[in-house]
Amino acid sequence: MPDSRPQQPARRFVVQLHRARRVHYDFRLELDGVLVSWAVPKGPSLDPKVRRAAFHVEDHPMEYVDFEGVIPAGTYGGGDVIVWDAGTWVPYKDPDPAAAVAAGELHIELHGQKLRGRFVIVRTRGDDWLLMHKRDEHAVAGWDAAALPRSVLSGRSSDDVKADPELMWRSDLPVARAAVRLKASGPADDELARLEALGESGTWHVFGRDLRVTNLNKVLFAGRDGGAEVTKREILRYTAEIAPTVLPYLAGRALNLHRFPAGPGSKGFWQKALPGHAPGWLPRWREPGSGTEYLVASEAAALVWAVNYGGLEWHPWTSPTDRPDRPTYALVDLDPGPDTRWEDLLVLARLHRTAFEHLGVVARAKVTGRRGIQIWVPVAAGPGFGETRAWVQALSRSVGSVVPDLVSWAWERAGRGGLARLDFTQNAVNRTLVAPYSPRAAPGAPVSAPIDWDELDDPGLRPDGFTIRTISARLAARGDLFAEVLHHPQRLPPLR
Repeated sequence: MPDSRPQQPARRFVVQLHRARRVHYDFRLELDGVLVSWAVPKGPSLDPKVRRAAFHVEDHPMEYVDFEGVIPAGTYGGGDVIVWDAGTWVPYKDPDPAAAVAAGELHIELHGQKLRGRFVIVRTRGDDWLLMHKRDEHAVAGWDAAALPRSVLSGRSSDDVKADPELMWRSDLPVARAAVRLKASGPADDELARLEALGESGTWHVFGRDLRVTNLNKVLFAGRDGGAEVTKREILRYTAEIAPTVLPYLAGRALNLHRFPAGPGSKGFWQKALPGHAPGWLPRWREPGSGTEYLVASEAAALVWAVNYGGLEWHPWTSPTDRPDRPTYALVDLDPGPDTRWEDLLVLARLHRTAFEHLGVVARAKVTGRRGIQIWVPVAAGPGFGETRAWVQALSRSVGSVVPDLVSWAWERAGRGGLARLDFTQNAVNRTLVAPYSPRAAPGAPVSAPIDWDELDDPGLRPDGFTIRTISARLAARGDLFAEVLHHPQRLPPLR
């Protein structure tokens, strides 16, 4: 007898392989406008003899159905995500699947790229469920999800996505804007041409925004080694070109601007709060307690605006705005004293390199664009600034004990001022180190440039050796040498 029940519409499903605190597969079914979701630690199976434990978790918005990228460390679900399987599903027993979920037993038919056939998901107790494949023509004995590790969306592995993500999911943003593109397209050639065609001032349409730019021919920095002076127009062009690379280090963080609105040789000043005349579209964050409103450069146009405003150096907080008391980096600042030789600073940097290798800790170094070297250590959610500060202090004490005649300490402001300072005090709320690729206010506009650890052995390395005119070629040739700090949260090991 034919089935007289109304035909159920096909709905979308997705299975995302999610490497967070624990690796699991997020099994998600479109239902009543949301993604009803279960976490399946071992993944679904086509083997009808296998029963997979599943845990009912909160519904997710439909905007998440195609998400593949990273969730920031320190936020819920922090880790990397790939679209492991996707397709459509229909209920085959239940005329009201929402009621079936509420009752604790849902029978479904999947039409995916990896998962096909009939499944049942049954509640055992509380939020604990079992996911099973039925005996049908799609059943496969011994079938294991781990044998098919790649995304059906991009063909990439979880490691590929972690190393070079396209998107970041920001749960603190409205869902329509939560998928933040990390590799935003750079400015189009015609956008750059329009900047060059402007006179002293004008409106520049770039990154989808109309920005009022001023004093474009103003000389901001002298040239270097007989080279041309650096104008505001050139700094703006560099900012637009470097924005897709630098934004991941700024997004979701308050930005302290070091402003240099005057001409060559002028002294800059810190400006933390956004001015009252800042345009309303700028991403911003209000600090609890103080009420200070900070710029958050989560889109490229915001960084271009900041530079036009005179914010030529970019100093992001080491903690995200959603947890300002929880840093995601520990900072090592090798700060030369007036009598410190560059060769001595390199000795200290190499000793830190050895220490990190011995500890098995991921860390990345960069020259500051001035005289020093800075090291960023990515940390997992949990420790506060007191813990990261104490850890860096203990590490620096250990390194300093090897070469005591070369170092001073953060608290020694007098008597040993000519020596290099191992400064751990930057590990505090609202204390910053300059961002990678940020220009520095000096002749030739040097930049704070990431380096490989083995470059510490290169006799040609200089702390201000890369400028806004040379860093693009280096990026094209070597890639972003700092990217590992973005996607490698880790626990700081104990120091003895």
